[in-house]
This record gives sequence, structure tokens and C-alpha cells, in this order.
Amino acid sequence: MTGTTPCVASDGDVPCAGHAHPGAPVPLCLRHLLLAAEWVADDYGRLDALPAPCALCGSRLGVRYPSGWLCAVCEWRVGETVSGELPPPRVDVVYYLRFRDRIKIGTTANPRGRFSSLPHDEVLAFERGDRALEQRRHAQFARQRIPRTEWFERSDALDAHIASVSEGVADPWALLARWRSEAIALRG
Repeated sequence: MTGTTPCVASDGDVPCAGHAHPGAPVPLCLRHLLLAAEWVADDYGRLDALPAPCALCGSRLGVRYPSGWLCAVCEWRVGETVSGELPPPRVDVVYYLRFRDRIKIGTTANPRGRFSSLPHDEVLAFERGDRALEQRRHAQFARQRIPRTEWFERSDALDAHIASVSEGVADPWALLARWRSEAIALRG
């Protein structure tokens, strides 16, 4: 439904005969709002799926500009090669793995490599941190710890902690990719 306020746009020298769309931030009819939206998207980019995963962080989400694509996560220009001169950045994480009814709390800078040798059903969460944070988590949940291991019995407190660490994170691997891309960006 259109409003009663006239559209302020014109087609050349001819004023638009339409009425402003209800709720529009400026008095434009729907056709002129869509034209403006297209113009903004062309000038400022459109969020879209990348044609291939980002070479730097692996994200599938990108921003498409007339001049090309940028990764929406790390802003790497799609098509540029990753320099082999610099080693990948080290990003230490405390990880939470579930295997049956137990949780492993460990730390690594190479989760995929580390997990290949660990039995697990699910990667629950990553928390950015090193051995010091891992030791704090082991102390925090010491009552649930299975002696002489890094495995813990599930508890309401441990489940709540994992839920808070993973809150708003649909995929822990995407979070790790973002941390790595941030570390690369900080190199300059």
C-alpha cells in the first residue's frame, strides 16, 4: 500500500506520479527506493556467497563489488594468492570436545591436526587462549575431572560454561578462521 505523500523523485524532468512508500526514510515510491537500493549496492557492495571459499580464512561469505569480491570475514580480495613468505599466524585456542558423555578441555594451535588423533563426536567450542587459560579451566572444573586426564564428566556448570563460550557462534571453525584472519591483518 502506498501513502498519500508524493514521491520526491523525478524521471528526468518529469516529477514521479507515485506516492511515498510507508515507512521509507525519505519520501520515495517503491520503484525509486529499489533503484536507490540497487545504486547503493553497486557502489558499496552486496553481501553474497563467494564463488569459492576464501583462500585466507575459508569463509564462504563475501561482498561483491563491481571491481571484484572481498571476503566478508577477513576482507581478503578473492583471486589474490596468499603469500607463502610468512608462516601462518599462531592462534592458540582452548577447545571443548565431546566424546559420548565426556568433555575434553585441551589447548592447541592446530586443532585439525590435534583432533585427528583424539576420539570425539563433536567440537563444542573454541576459546581463544593458551595453556594458562587451559589450566584455569581445569582448576575451575576440577570436581568433574577424570583423574590424570584432560577429560571431564558433564555437569550443569561445565555445560553452562561451554554454552557461554559458544554463545552466538554457529560454527566454532568459522570463529577460529576469523581469529586467524585478524592475526594476519595485525601483521600489516
